[in-house]
Amino acid sequence: MNFFETILWPLRWLVEVVLVLWHQLFTAMGMNAASGLTWVLSIIGLVIVVRSALIPVTVRQIKSQRRMMDIQPEMKKIQTKYKGKNDQFSREAMSRETMALYKKHGTNPFSSCLPILIQMPVFFSLFYVLRKASENTEGIGLMDRELTDSFNAASIFGAPLKMNFTQGWESQNWVVVGLLGAIVILMISSQFFTQLQIMSKNVSDETKASPMYRQQKIMLYIIPFAFLFSGVTFPLALNIYWMTSNIWTMAQQGIVINTMPNPGSDAWRARQERLRAKGKLTDDAPEGPASPALPQGQRQQPVSAKRAKKKK
Repeated sequence: MNFFETILWPLRWLVEVVLVLWHQLFTAMGMNAASGLTWVLSIIGLVIVVRSALIPVTVRQIKSQRRMMDIQPEMKKIQTKYKGKNDQFSREAMSRETMALYKKHGTNPFSSCLPILIQMPVFFSLFYVLRKASENTEGIGLMDRELTDSFNAASIFGAPLKMNFTQGWESQNWVVVGLLGAIVILMISSQFFTQLQIMSKNVSDETKASPMYRQQKIMLYIIPFAFLFSGVTFPLALNIYWMTSNIWTMAQQGIVINTMPNPGSDAWRARQERLRAKGKLTDDAPEGPASPALPQGQRQQPVSAKRAKKKK
């Protein structure tokens, strides 16, 4: 057992538990325990469990990304202020002001990566679980010999779940090649559309003029093609997990944009129009009272007629 397998041992055990429990559920419903479809549905069930657990963290990530884009005008002012100043005092001052800006808005560049960082160990744990099964090696938890043999022999539409694109090409299993090709296209498309939703619908007009927005727009056309590597390298079962997770992300992002749009964005204006059409919004003013609210628990003191006359 190598170093990474040792570190991921607890997560691998949990992945096996969730995967096997879903497999047992579908088997109890009358599905064939050795069927590839049963294993595919079990993998989809694993996605549902993992992504449901990550919903609070994902919402936090979305809000953090929104704040990061909103503070770009202020960030640009700090960068302009210290432009060309390379002495240690200026660098430290710029760093302090940047960190103070992050603290003020309750965000930082790393919080937007948190859900991905959390999900990657689960992804690699599943990779080890499926790889061990495809090598006909028993798991460390509920994946006993019988279930390992069942997965190892499972296929869908004639495509073994343990096979990757290279193996399918070498063995001339064109079903594997075709399925993985379609999955890669779906993963690239879903990733592109997810980012496009944010860039086109949920970004304020002010943020669209910032350098960070232009950089992210370039990355919009580059990042999705990273799935070409996973499509060629990883087995069919793992690509099914990743594709399902991508589709979940795309749907979740659409719901968040429609319900919690970034103020000043196209999605926000569309939401305002929907509220206006339902009679819940009468003008373009921000929702809620325009005047500053009194501190909680404090009421406005009554003014006598005599004092009111003095104020006039």
